[in-house]
Amino acid sequence: MPDIAAVKAALANQRIETPSWGYGNSGTRFKVFAQAGVPRTAREKLDDAAKVHEFTGIAPKVALHIPWDTVDDYAALGAYAKERGLELGAINSNTFQDDDYKLGSVCHPDPKIRRKAVEHLLTCVDIMDATGSKDLKLWFADGTNYPGQDDIVARQDRLAESLAAVYERLGDDQRMLLEYKFFEPAFYATDVPDWGTSYLQCVKLGDKAQVVVDTGHHAPGTNIEFIVALLLREKKLGGFDFNSRFYADDDLMVGAADPFQLFRILFEVAGNGGFDPATNVAFMLDQCHNIEAKIPAVIRSVMNVQEATAKALLVDREALRAAQAAGDVLAANAALMDAYNTDVRPLLAEWREERGLNPDPVAGYAACGWQERIVAERVGGEQAGWGA
Repeated sequence: MPDIAAVKAALANQRIETPSWGYGNSGTRFKVFAQAGVPRTAREKLDDAAKVHEFTGIAPKVALHIPWDTVDDYAALGAYAKERGLELGAINSNTFQDDDYKLGSVCHPDPKIRRKAVEHLLTCVDIMDATGSKDLKLWFADGTNYPGQDDIVARQDRLAESLAAVYERLGDDQRMLLEYKFFEPAFYATDVPDWGTSYLQCVKLGDKAQVVVDTGHHAPGTNIEFIVALLLREKKLGGFDFNSRFYADDDLMVGAADPFQLFRILFEVAGNGGFDPATNVAFMLDQCHNIEAKIPAVIRSVMNVQEATAKALLVDREALRAAQAAGDVLAANAALMDAYNTDVRPLLAEWREERGLNPDPVAGYAACGWQERIVAERVGGEQAGWGA
């Protein structure tokens, strides 16, 4: 059986990055629903993120999104984060909210538009230098809606050329994380639609380019844990964007649609060295909270990942390997199911108490008065959000 002390030690090393945009207003394609107390500035987003870390103990990093989090002094913003027990994580680029990008950004047929997109990515690297961030996160809405609209291979060539220009700008300790999404907003051919396309581009670039797996960016029935295992095997898994979906979008809280899938993914992470700090896999939430309260939803999401991780760590690997070697299909499956069916909440409550944390982070946050305070104080100004 797994050593509970070893499981607790592994949990203590876990770090989950929260997204700045998860604290702002968001919604559907038809309506953004504003909430009282939502941050108006990047610093107020960090204030909220600090509360998530205060009650979970494992969320010390905050990802930024440019231009949503543009400030005059990024070094000062990094210092502000540090004062609150945080650090700035991945710098997420935005090449999808400009009229010039209607036909694409880095894959656009017009070289002037491609240069504009690349300049934005290079600016993001400058911000990485100023904040100390190590990861440049790339997701492109590029693609086509109709057959014949553009040349598929030529778009891949443009993508490779644009990425190479940015790759050369990276520092020795920085890396590029390339995300994929199989459709939306491109309906005919998305330029980075799957892990294979991202992997091929990253291999061509070099060791500082790695693949990001967004758990909501797959067709129904896709075996995401298989993808994760292969990328870990090839040392090309740079990170996760954790979220969940029922149909076509990916903005629900991680584990909401299929907690068993989340467990299966983290089981492969645990078994293939993904939790080893030297492997340097970035575990980040990438989700918006449209109708639920922002901070409690982020806290619950962090807890969902932590619970699935605890279950993955509880798998009796020795019994599993013995069953696999013997060809005992039922016993092998039972080894996973025994761990998944374990109620790890008492273990995690004990783990938190041992670290001076509230055993129930959601209840602890609700009782701390922060929500009432920000509702009262954050009056006036313009709330953060992505519009629509």
